[in-house]
Amino acid sequence: MTAVTMPCGDARADRRFEPARMRRTVLQMAYAGAAVHIGCAFSITELLSVLYRNHLRYPGNDPRAEGRDYLVLSKGHGVMAQYACMHELGWLQDSHILGYFADGSELKGLSDSRVAGLEVTSGSLGHGFSVGIGIAMGLQRQRTDQKVYAIVGDGELNEGPIWEGALVAAHHRIDNLMLIVDKNGFQAMGSTDDVLALGDLSAKFVSFGFETLEVDGHDEVAIDAAIRQLWELSPGKPKALIARTVKGKGVPFMESDNRWHYTRLDAKTLADAVDALGLTGESS
Repeated sequence: MTAVTMPCGDARADRRFEPARMRRTVLQMAYAGAAVHIGCAFSITELLSVLYRNHLRYPGNDPRAEGRDYLVLSKGHGVMAQYACMHELGWLQDSHILGYFADGSELKGLSDSRVAGLEVTSGSLGHGFSVGIGIAMGLQRQRTDQKVYAIVGDGELNEGPIWEGALVAAHHRIDNLMLIVDKNGFQAMGSTDDVLALGDLSAKFVSFGFETLEVDGHDEVAIDAAIRQLWELSPGKPKALIARTVKGKGVPFMESDNRWHYTRLDAKTLADAVDALGLTGESS
């Protein structure tokens, strides 16, 4: 396993996709739609911020551009964080955010490929990664330079198809694929260690033939450096980034509290959460 090298300069020069702003968008959606899954959206916020700001390519800012890179959100229940990115890009309007789950809303509580910008229908965990492998294999055979990023939760690694997919990716030398594991330590019904202990994930993915790095999943500069370094390592190998994250990150009363997997906001907890983000009184 290779150590992450910190780059010079600031990976956050583009002020879009600021994590606090994105978390506020998630809170607005969750409150408007009386929706759950706030904690698991917050744990991937910085990962998505860096991907959309610095790595994902959408020619013409078109979510369906033929030459685009692909982001496969296999942990589809974290989709509000991706919606927040799509809002930053102008693909979603304020009306989509504030009308979340209202009658006629196009946006679902899980990733849905019928929404431009979402590549897979996911939420039935363990399957999105395999779809990402298929996309990457197709692009590889077309000899394009497009890349595929697939984000899975650590609890999702309980599913056998993840490991079958990892074998396929390594066997076919699918080196335009990067798996990103949101290792927040929890799944719906408890901690990952209590439900089904995962052991040393980095060692596992190395043994499956992946070039693998670990990173603090909330350090944007380190995430950016790790992604760049992985793409430079070992042609012919798929990549895996193990991101150590905190479920509910950004709002102290939600952090590492698994009740926020299914708890809904009320007016007070919304106000308290926005205040914790330090954005009270700022325009969106």
